[in-house]
Amino acid sequence: MIKKNLIPLALGGFGIGMTEFVMMGILPDLATDLHISIAEAGYLISAYALGVVIGAPILAGALAKHAPQRVLIWLMMLFTVFNALSAFSPDFHLLIISRFLAGLPHGAFFGVGAIVASRLAGEGKAAAAVATMFAGLTVANIFGVPVGTYVGHNFSWRITFVIVAVIGLLTVISLKKWVPHIEPNRHSSFRDDLRIFRNPRLWLALAITSIGTGGFFAWFSYIAPLLTDVSMFTPRSIPLIMAVAGVGMTIGVLVGGKLADRVSPIKAITILLSVMTVLLCLNGLLASSQPAMLCLAFATGANALALGPPIQMLLIEHSKDAEMLGSSLGQSGFNIGNATGAFLGGIPLTLGYSYSSPQWVAAGLAISGVILSACMLVKRGARAPNGQHLGESTVSRNPGEPVRR
Repeated sequence: MIKKNLIPLALGGFGIGMTEFVMMGILPDLATDLHISIAEAGYLISAYALGVVIGAPILAGALAKHAPQRVLIWLMMLFTVFNALSAFSPDFHLLIISRFLAGLPHGAFFGVGAIVASRLAGEGKAAAAVATMFAGLTVANIFGVPVGTYVGHNFSWRITFVIVAVIGLLTVISLKKWVPHIEPNRHSSFRDDLRIFRNPRLWLALAITSIGTGGFFAWFSYIAPLLTDVSMFTPRSIPLIMAVAGVGMTIGVLVGGKLADRVSPIKAITILLSVMTVLLCLNGLLASSQPAMLCLAFATGANALALGPPIQMLLIEHSKDAEMLGSSLGQSGFNIGNATGAFLGGIPLTLGYSYSSPQWVAAGLAISGVILSACMLVKRGARAPNGQHLGESTVSRNPGEPVRR
């Protein structure tokens, strides 16, 4: 059963997941209403991603001295205001600014939320608690995105963003009511926190995140034309297949949390990226088989999102004394992987190859992530000096950070 004090984190993840991914569904309606091309409307997606990459380390670092519960409330208030601004933007120029601003609190919320979830978790259940927050994002792909797309297409895309803003407001209320106070590290400063970037292992963890997850995004970015042009599914069946992938993501993120609690985060990442490589190769080899692609949509989505909790725990592990900043970097890495995967996956298409060709680029990125994670695993070993699994002792509640209930 989900702890009540984790529900606000999942609700916030739901709102963030909805505002990020619903853009793909309402893009044509938005372009028509604002009298711009689809390509121009696509810049709105890039603007949001840029906001995530920039906002995650800056906001998390700047607010590190404040209580995590208060930081989460502030971040979600920004999220609510900027999504409301998106709903009422009169033209494309203000909308692209509002989308950038709406992306700023995204990464910091997940970063700080991961710290809070790990503090509130029972012994040996930190990664599973973090997975609960990420589950909100995956559930958004099953329910929030389809509903938002339907509303945007049949009524107005502006109402879709109003719905997102309402979810943000409900999250603010629930954060204040259900998340307990956790003492911040008042001795830290943003300048001191930046010292974590001197740690080469943190850079390696970021490289694993950006490159390894790029394989998933190279697959996900071009899955629709792969299914219609190679697998010969009808366009009407694509939303259903996306829902199948979304169910897989929801299950996968919970499995990933349990796996990261059973073994070290880096060992879990190595296993999951290895499985991802196999799945992406199968997507390329079996693209003409509809039954196989249905199964692979579920399995690939599940495997990809299972990476979320162990990656988050790995970043926390390698950012001691600046955990809020280090944890927030996960979303920056994911969005770099998003941009990298989509760009590299599109190269063979511009050269005239089939829609199954991005799968081989995706597999190449995933195997690169395996190599990097294996290097970290070999270099450090899978266990901490005290014999505990890495990640278990690093996220337990510190004596100096009591929880007030």
